[in-house]
Amino acid sequence: MTRLLRALVGGAAAALLALVLAAPASAEAFRYWGYYTSDGDAWTFAPAGPADTVPADGSVEGWRFAVTGEESVRYPRAAPDVDLLCAGVQAADGDKRVGVVLDYGTGEDAPDGEAVPAARGACAVVPADATGADVLAAVAELRLGDGGFVCGIDGYPAAGCGDPVEGEAPSGDEQPVTLELAETTGSGSTSWLPVVVGVGVVAAVGAAAVALTRRRSTDEPR
Repeated sequence: MTRLLRALVGGAAAALLALVLAAPASAEAFRYWGYYTSDGDAWTFAPAGPADTVPADGSVEGWRFAVTGEESVRYPRAAPDVDLLCAGVQAADGDKRVGVVLDYGTGEDAPDGEAVPAARGACAVVPADATGADVLAAVAELRLGDGGFVCGIDGYPAAGCGDPVEGEAPSGDEQPVTLELAETTGSGSTSWLPVVVGVGVVAAVGAAAVALTRRRSTDEPR
């Protein structure tokens, strides 16, 4: 599976089968919110979608909006530091603390006419069995697409969902960003709203992979 398709499975935002099938054959990249988890030191693609991931207490989840191609990796540009994100936050019995990094990307990633919000960090205090989707909903306002896919976070971008982009994705080393951190009162982010993220997303991505492979085979000169 290509890096792009792994990202689609993990991030879910751009995994809509209809979007992939509708993408022009010349598109080499997609603009979407990617979903990442951490081993405590570095980011990695989430092995499953946020609705199927149950982060542990003290872990960190990451979301990055970016133009991403099959061979590019666009991780969140801030360290997954739970001690920074959840400093001073306590969780009651039966709850857990999960740090969240929200990286809205760069000007190159932004849709035309949209200003890029500053990257921010948060600490979600949610029930122990809360999923990655629940964690995100506890700290951000979401714009969801068909099947519950995450199309926008905190109003960004204002429209679109996993749109294809002509040309190659930006590449090269990226500079780290400083997160804006919300003030906490000791209890952290206690609001909790379950979000159901598209049942069957993995199957949709699998079908999309087959469709893309067939398209490329058809487009290649014989």
